[in-house]
Amino acid sequence: MSDADLPPLPPITPGRYRHYKGGEYEVLATARHSETLEAVVVYRPLYNDSGWWVRPYEMFTGTLAVDGVVRARFERIAG
Repeated sequence: MSDADLPPLPPITPGRYRHYKGGEYEVLATARHSETLEAVVVYRPLYNDSGWWVRPYEMFTGTLAVDGVVRARFERIAG
């Protein structure tokens, strides 16, 4: 597959996000998995120095039910 055949990466706004459990993270960008071409979000926790992480885009931007309430897994916050 050539670069011209690759689908565009889904957008994400870089910046600070809060996980539904409370931790804050910095999102850098979306990227592509080298083997599956799956879109992933590149981010790092702001509460420790454990390095950069990736999570599938659909999981990062998805929702889940918490105590019967549907909410975002990660929510963009000011800053």
